[in-house]
Formats: sequence, structure tokens, C-alpha cells
Amino acid sequence: MTRWLIFILVNYVALGLTDSQETCSYWDVMNNLSIADANPRLMSVRPVTDWREPSIVRIDITLHATLDLDEKLQILTSLVKFQMSWKNQFLTWDPQSFCGISKISIPVDSVWKPDLFVSEMTEDPQSPTVPFMSLSSDGTIDQWKPVRIVSTCSLDIYKFPFDTQKCNLTFGPYVHTFQDIVVVPKSNSSAVTQASQENYAKSEWLLGKVDVLSNNISIEEKEWSQVTYQITIRRVPILYVINLIVPASFLVLVDVASMFIPMEGGERLGFKITVVLGFSVLLLILNDLLPNSEDTPILGVFCAVCLVIMVISIVDSIFISYMLHLSAVRLDVPQWLKIWVLKHLAFILRIDTAEVSENNAAGVRNTKKATSVVGEAADIQTRCLQKEHDSAEIKLLKKVLLELLMIRRHMIMSKREEAAKSEWNMVAFVLDIFILICYLLTVFIILITVVVVWAF
Repeated sequence: MTRWLIFILVNYVALGLTDSQETCSYWDVMNNLSIADANPRLMSVRPVTDWREPSIVRIDITLHATLDLDEKLQILTSLVKFQMSWKNQFLTWDPQSFCGISKISIPVDSVWKPDLFVSEMTEDPQSPTVPFMSLSSDGTIDQWKPVRIVSTCSLDIYKFPFDTQKCNLTFGPYVHTFQDIVVVPKSNSSAVTQASQENYAKSEWLLGKVDVLSNNISIEEKEWSQVTYQITIRRVPILYVINLIVPASFLVLVDVASMFIPMEGGERLGFKITVVLGFSVLLLILNDLLPNSEDTPILGVFCAVCLVIMVISIVDSIFISYMLHLSAVRLDVPQWLKIWVLKHLAFILRIDTAEVSENNAAGVRNTKKATSVVGEAADIQTRCLQKEHDSAEIKLLKKVLLELLMIRRHMIMSKREEAAKSEWNMVAFVLDIFILICYLLTVFIILITVVVVWAF
């Protein structure tokens, strides 16, 4: 009898071990859960035993790279690692019944998945095919996949190129309301920021932080659960400083220096026009970089103001060239120019014009005197020449005297013309100094404003 009991016990243990080895495979777990049979109940129905119980979906992202930020279209292209987990109450098992198997991999399309999408998305997300998900014995399903997201981003370009942008990625269900699906973040802001900074690929944009916000949205008396990831990125400005800001500053500096080129030769006008053409090319480049928005960047304001001042200085150069031309055809400076420029404006700029005015007045007096002297000498000569009893020597001396008087008159008139030209030059000089001071003050004020805006 004892032998029979030992034999039965050994057979029972052997059969138990055989059964245990037969159930120690992933296929047995999937077959037990009816996953391998493409069960419509698992694929189409929200996996809860009580329909009034919402499904809790936990999500998490890690930002790997900012691939592109199109300023004209205001579109952000980013690469993120997306993780989503939820519980399927129909897919649970006892690990002890299957040799301690507590986690298996299942095909992505074999069970129900939350219908999450990105609200700011403009294109279908592109990601490598990840055909499997992880299923735990308590029914928790975890899905990981890298996703290339193209989304809208409202840009604030006022401080361009030292700007910081904030772009949102809002995840939420499209069909299921708050009563069906509740989306919650798996990690807080500091954890997401740290993980993203450790895996972020450096590019034109540097990652600042990632803020995690949970909120609900209501539309037509229905409420949807959402989680927003606010990504803060900062532009690396070195490329724009070298290719845009430094050339613009040099062109402004050269245009200011061109104000010291003498106007008599005409080289200043041609040089200024060349500088303005080069500055216009930089403005075209800046226009291609910036989006069409109501907020004008402070750099654009600086360039526009500098261009206006350059054009005004060109008009000033043309006006001065015209005044220098008038000095050769019109001796007298108009009285209104003398009052407003040589008197008031010169007094404000602390330019001494008294010597020029005195020389011009003296030249006028000498001209009148010379004219009267020559006229009297001509009358005397005419009367003397009419006397027939004068000898030939006396007549010759009188002719020489008349010629000397004419030479003296010519010299006085030349000095008068030089004095008048000097007065026109003084008018041009005062106006040129006034434009130069206005140019420097305007550039200095707008430059200080730009630096303060960029710094703060």
C-alpha cells in the first residue's frame, strides 16, 4: 500500500510540473486573454467594467530636439518621446498561474487605445513604426514612441534676435469627454525639464524649461480633459549678430563718417547713395527672416529709423550742392537764410558767423566805392581826352591811370565774390553740422533703446 501511495504522489507531481511548463509562455497568456483572436470587445470598447467609471490616461513627453521654427509661417517642428499609459480592466491575470509572468508585449492594434491628439498640430504626426506595447498583469498598458510633431506657435519677435519663445503642445482626447477619459501628467514640470535637457540636441534654439499644466476645456456644455506642455526655447543669436547686426552697424558708422567728406567734389553724394543701397539689402534680408505680425521687432525699427536718417542726409547733401552752385551764379544770400541759418541756427550750434558777415559787408562797401571811383575816373578821362592841347605823354598817363582803376575794381569785385561764396559756404556748413548732430542724436537714442530692450 505504501508503494502505491508513493507512486501516485510521484505521478501527480510530474503531471503538475508538466502542466506548469506548458503554461510558461507568453502565447499562453495572450491566448488566455483572447488577445491573439482579434477580439472586437478588446479593440472597440472602452475597457471598463462600469461605464460610469472614467479611464485614467497618464502621459509624459521628453523633448529631444527643436528641428525647425518657421518664423514666416509660425510653425514649430519638434521631436519628442511620447509615453502613454492606461488600465484595461479586461486584460488582467495572476502571474502565479503563468510561471510568474507579470508583463508581456502585445501588438499595438490588438486592443483599445485612447484617442489623444495635439490641439496645435498642423500635420499628421510622423513617427517610426513601434508595433508593440507593454501589458502588465494588473491591466496597465504602456506605450512609448518617438513622434515628430508639426504645430503652430504664436511668436513674439519684439526682441529678435535675442528673443525667447513659448510654444504649447496640448494633448487631449478628440471624442471622449471628461466623463469618459481623464488625462493626467505622469511627471511634474521639473522632472520633464530635467529629462528633456539631458536628451536635448543643441541647435539654433536652446531649451529653457518645460511647464506641465492640467486643464479642462468646455465646448457646447461638454468638457474635455487636457494636459498642456509649455516649451520655452531661446534663440542662439550669434548667426544674426554676425550676418545682420554687425554689417548694419558698420554701414551706419560709415554713413556718419561720410558727413565729413567735402561737398565741393561731389563724392559724398555718390558714396551715401552706395551706403543706402547696401543698407536696403540688409533690410530685405531682415524682411525674409521675420513673420508677418503686428509686433514689429525693435531691430526693424532701428534699421528703419537709420534708413530714414540716411535718406534725409542724402537730401541734405543735394541741398548743399545746390547752394554751392548758387554761390557761383547768385552773390547775395537770401535774407531769410541769413536770419534763420546764420543767425538763429548758428547761435544754437555755437558757430561763429560774425567774421563772414563782416567780410561780406565790407566787400559790398568796397564794391560800391570802387564802382563810384572808376565811374568818376572814367568821366575825368573822357573830359581830359576831349582836350586837344594835351600832349601825347599826358594822354598816355591818363590811359594808364584808367587801366589801373579798372584793375583795382576787378580785384575788389573778385574779393566780393569770394566773400559772397564764403557766406554761402557758411550757410551750407551750418546746415551740414545741424544734420550731423541730428543724425548722431537719433542713432544714439535708438541704439540705447535697442540695447535696453534686448537686455531686459
